[in-house]
Amino acid sequence: MPCRYVEAATPDAGIIAEMVGELLQEIMAAIESRVFTFDPAETEARARTWLQDRIYTVFLARAGEEAAGFVSLQQSHALYAEGAFGMIPELYVRPAYRSQGVGAGLVAEARRYASLRRWTRLEVTTPPLPQFDRTLRFYERQGFSISGGRKMKADLT
Repeated sequence: MPCRYVEAATPDAGIIAEMVGELLQEIMAAIESRVFTFDPAETEARARTWLQDRIYTVFLARAGEEAAGFVSLQQSHALYAEGAFGMIPELYVRPAYRSQGVGAGLVAEARRYASLRRWTRLEVTTPPLPQFDRTLRFYERQGFSISGGRKMKADLT
């Protein structure tokens, strides 16, 4: 079944949170380490607030009434990027819909939105691990290129 791509609204926060949980579980299973904490209710509340405040944009892929996947976007600024640019914090396609063009459709929606916002670029981070080589190849097929370093973090809480 072909997907249609729609911008998410606050009532979609629950399904977004559900798919974020699926994504995090998949990542942790692949690396065999519990690197994320996940509270479905808190994630749904956060998604609802961010969508309402328009600091987080999500496009859903819908196959009929079922959510097949999503991509999230947020705006950032950097001198090296020559202004405002977009970040893709999450992109997830449910296993039953993979290798059917759903991910490419979500990236196309992200590019369209980025163009409307006049962002200079889109950035995404993938773990530099062999378990994510398929993800890296997917992004390369979508026109992304490796631009340097590894993503690092320092927890502040």
